[in-house]
Amino acid sequence: MLGWVLALACAAGAVIALADVQTPARVILTPLFLLVVPGAAVAGMLRDRDPLAALTVAAAASLTLNVLLAEAMLLFGAWSPRAGVATVAVLGGFMWVLRTLYRGSSTHTEQGAGSR
Repeated sequence: MLGWVLALACAAGAVIALADVQTPARVILTPLFLLVVPGAAVAGMLRDRDPLAALTVAAAASLTLNVLLAEAMLLFGAWSPRAGVATVAVLGGFMWVLRTLYRGSSTHTEQGAGSR
């Protein structure tokens, strides 16, 4: 239940930022989206690891991704909060696809490895 509420809040933060809606909720929901989406994507890739280690790596990866994105946007003179949110959404989706493909291929590998 909590996961769905968090996902809904993150989606609302992305929509608010992309639609450029001026609301007091933007101050909370948009940073929530920027911090949770990359972290959740990385934590999903590390699901079979120690939970505390996965959480730590996910938090570090989320902060790293956001800092590198902000630095790149400033370096190239392309600072835009909307572009930053869109980029984080695309990267989060890309990591989700990688996780899905990895999970699909790892089950086939394990079955094939057991037959030798």
